[in-house]
This record gives sequence, structure tokens and C-alpha cells, in this order.
Amino acid sequence: MSWETVIGLEVHVQVNTKSKQFCGCSTEFGAEPNTQTCPVCLGMPGQLPVLNIEAARKTVLTGLAINADINLISKFDRKNYFYPDLPKGYQITQFPLPIVEHGYLDIPVNDGEKRIGVTRIHMEEDAGKSMHEGLDGVSHIDLNRSGVPLMEIVSEPDMANADEAIAYLKQLHQLVCFLDVSGANMEKGQFRCDANVSVRRSGEPLGTRTEMKNMNSFRFIKQAIEYEVNRQIEIIENGGAVVQESRLWDSVKNESRSMRSKEEAHDYRYFPEPDLPPLRFTQDEVDAIRAGMPELPGQLRKRFETEFGLSPYDADVLTQTRESAAWYESLAAAHPADPKRCANWMINELLGRLNEAGKELAESPVSSQRLAGLLERVGDHTISGKAAKDVLDIMMESDDDADTIIETKGLKQVSDTGAIDAIIVDVMAANPGQVEGYRGGKDKLLGFFVGQVMKASRGKANPGMVNQRLKALLKG
Repeated sequence: MSWETVIGLEVHVQVNTKSKQFCGCSTEFGAEPNTQTCPVCLGMPGQLPVLNIEAARKTVLTGLAINADINLISKFDRKNYFYPDLPKGYQITQFPLPIVEHGYLDIPVNDGEKRIGVTRIHMEEDAGKSMHEGLDGVSHIDLNRSGVPLMEIVSEPDMANADEAIAYLKQLHQLVCFLDVSGANMEKGQFRCDANVSVRRSGEPLGTRTEMKNMNSFRFIKQAIEYEVNRQIEIIENGGAVVQESRLWDSVKNESRSMRSKEEAHDYRYFPEPDLPPLRFTQDEVDAIRAGMPELPGQLRKRFETEFGLSPYDADVLTQTRESAAWYESLAAAHPADPKRCANWMINELLGRLNEAGKELAESPVSSQRLAGLLERVGDHTISGKAAKDVLDIMMESDDDADTIIETKGLKQVSDTGAIDAIIVDVMAANPGQVEGYRGGKDKLLGFFVGQVMKASRGKANPGMVNQRLKALLKG
């Protein structure tokens, strides 16, 4: 019987507020250890938490973006466990009544879409960070992250393989960035994933699941899921039983190892947080948050395809961020004659050069207006596409506009029929054998003549006109 894989994901997303979830300490990344702490996030006796309402609003916004229900009343709870990086001995979170429930994300699969359910989004605070490397057998604790606001986004076990899991994660990552809810920088731990994985034979009940903890790389998540699926199948086929546990992924050895037995909810002794009242939103407040929601990536992709005639691939690339979508729309507005040319040049030429230079779009030395000016000269055949690439290279290093560069570098195409005919006649006279061969049926020689004419014109002849005039004059 064939094997089926069942995957559910728990994603921890840092909410990009300036202060922590329950105190006024900074959330800025990279500060000296234990310099962004106070009695509240250090868990000192008698210190009372105060909710960061901005983090709550951004959680509501995320819930609305995944078509979820917003609970107008939600409550906070204490999740009790003991670990050195948790100074209070408990984490403030939400358990039975979260702020967001019953949403979904549609992900691309096999030229179609699959709906992945989102069980809930709850608010909680992050723990600190234990540091072990290079410390001669001891561990140090940095509590700067302690109390940083998080959303935990819990999916339904709707994913059937690692590719679907990665597609879901990428959609979610794009969404929280698009909403400006999170920077979602995976290297900084702002977007981390726990993967719950189980296998079963077709038709059987759900198998025992394991949890792969705290992964922050799409590549490692995919590797870890595939490894864990194969590990579980091998155990069962050899007559063993999968143990419910949490496991860590070793990206150096490309294998997982047991971390601890998997806790159940009752192991954490959840109980209501006595120092925080219920969180209450009015429907008017939720509606106001909804009204401020930007156009979402899926909506933008579809609009770019219909409004600008772009391919699904180009529309997807251009809507990866709000900045890139806005930049493209500005370019298309400045060069409305050919929105597809705008997309091609932005994706292949501009973004390619920025990537080589290690720069983001926001750092582009060429504005959308300047690029549009260059594309106008390609469109009206003032310069060739090849010459335009050379012009763009110069624009990346200077403040000159396209017209100035074209003029000073002498890059204008020759489109005068008489001038082109004169060059063609000279080329034909210099290559009588090829002329005879072409007239004898060797049509591929046309490419030879095009090359010779372009060489003779130092690349300035209009290629379209060269082809047209060559075909006429070579007939004899």
C-alpha cells in the first residue's frame, strides 16, 4: 500500500513593533546581550504586564488577510515550563480563546491551487536566547528577545508533502511582509517554523506525529520534512513504532535528532493570565483595520495579469513585495505603450543588475521615470535593445538620462532607408558567393548578411529595417 504524508505547520512570526509585547523595551535586533530588558520582561516579582495594542492590531490585520474569524473578545493564558531562557517560568500566550480562528491560504500546486486551513493565530511573547557555541562547556543567556511580540500561526494538517509545506510558508512569508506586519527576516529569527509530520498507509487513521522544532530556512525545512518522512516510513516498515517527540534538525549532518518527548497541552498547566484583562475589540475597530488593508499579493497578481497582460510568472515576480509592485506600476504609468516591455526590463535587466550589485530595489540608482525614458527610445527605434542595455549600464553609474547618454555616445540607430541600402549594397558586393548561394535557396545565409550589415554600421542600423531591406535587395 502507498504511503501518505500529513503535515501541519506552526509558524512563529515576530510582529514589527518598536517595543515588546508587555513592556516598553526596544525590539531592535543586534544590541549587546541583556541591554534591552526591564523588570517586566525579566520576570521580577510584582511587575505587571501591559499589552502592546499595536501588536494586537497587526494580528487582527493578518487574520483578516487570511479570511479568518476575528474574536472580538480573546484572553491571555500562562503556559508553564522551566527553561533558562524563560525568566518568569511561564510564557504569556493565548490558549482556549485566541484572537484569530478558522482562516485559510490558497497555495499553488500543479498548475492549480490548494486550500490550506489555518486553525488559529494567537498572540504570545518570545523567550530569550541560550548561547552555547565557543563558551567552553557553559551556556550564556541573552534576554533581549524575552517578551518580543509574536504571532503563532497554526495550520491544519492539510499539506501532503514538503513542496506543499514550502509553498504555504512562502505564501505566508510574503503576506506578512506585504502587510508590513513583520520584517520576517529568517536569519534574525523573525519567521520560524515547527513542522508536525506523520505518515500513514492509504486509508489508515493518522499516524504518530513528530515535531521538527525551530527551523528558519526554507531549504532546511524542506530537507528536514523529507528526512523525517523517510525516517518514519523506515521505522514502520522494519516493524517499529514512531515515538511522539520533538526533534532538532542538524543542517550540517543533514539529519534530525531527538530533543525531548513531545508535550501535550496538559503538560504546560495552562491557566488564565491573572494580570491581563480580556482583550476586547469592537466590530467598528475591526472594520477600520480591514479598510486600511492594502491590496494583497493574490489580488495584485490577478490584476497585473488582466490589466497589463503579464504572464503569471512575471506577475508573481513583480508582486513579491509592495515596493516592487508599486515600482512596476509607476514604470507602466510612465511608459503605458508597452507594459510587457516594462515588466521584462524591470525583471531581467534592472533587478538582475541590482542583484549582481547586492542592492535592493529601494537602493536602485535608476528611478522608474528614468527607466521609462530609456524604454521610450527602444519603443520608437531610436536605439536598439542591445544598445539600450549599454545605456542602462551607464545609467546605473551616473545621473544622466537616456537621451543624454544616447546623444553623447552616438548610439542612435540608423533608420534611414537610403543609408541602410547603401551599406547592404557594399556588403553584397564584398560577398558575391554568399549572394549567389542565398539566391540559390540557402535562406539561412540571411543571418550572415544581417551580421555583416550590423558590423558595417557598427551596430547602429535598425535591425528590423535591415532584415526588411536585405530580403528585398537580395532577390535581385
